[in-house]
Amino acid sequence: MAASRQLPRFWEWGKNIVCVGRNYADHVKEMKSAVLSEPVIFLKPSTAYAPEGTPILMPPYSRNLHHELELAVVMGKRTCAVSEAEALGFVAGYALCLDMTARDVQDECKKKGLPWTLAKSFTSSCPVSKFVPKEKIPDPHKLKLWLKVNGQLRQEGETSDMIFSIPFIISYVSKIMTLEEGDIILTGTPKGVGPVQENDEIQAGIDGIVSMSFKVEKSKH
Repeated sequence: MAASRQLPRFWEWGKNIVCVGRNYADHVKEMKSAVLSEPVIFLKPSTAYAPEGTPILMPPYSRNLHHELELAVVMGKRTCAVSEAEALGFVAGYALCLDMTARDVQDECKKKGLPWTLAKSFTSSCPVSKFVPKEKIPDPHKLKLWLKVNGQLRQEGETSDMIFSIPFIISYVSKIMTLEEGDIILTGTPKGVGPVQENDEIQAGIDGIVSMSFKVEKSKH
């Protein structure tokens, strides 16, 4: 791992944000979608990162911005076509992320059979917590995630409820694209996704591990 690039600040130089959709059955139900035999994969640009201390910006073309709480896997080494058995050996640590989604835009994209880029990839659409070394999370499938908006609990979920395991996801993604140090994979959201408005305060955390807080603001562009 390249110390000069400060892996704990991966959001400053990491290239790829790979996102997994439909990975919690209860969320699939609330979105009235179908459970699939393979993960749904999409990408966000590195400019989507919003580290704590910066705001979440509402895209001007959306009137229905939703929060989606996700555990992120931070890659520590370059890998291609890794096996499930070896996958966790390439992980440097974890983080908590929000997959902010312009839901009205996504719905229109789905109707037209178009990619989700407008709905998922806008500036600040990936708020991110501090880096958590993997030594502090011996089993990423035994975590409790939570999210509050203005102090009200909105999302709560257990990573044990994932449909596709983290080793499976890493292996699957690495067979499609080479993963590099500093890349992250968002592993899906539990149920409870919902809208946020200007000036809302979002707090989220992994119980006993890390927490983060963001304010929602309108984009000036």
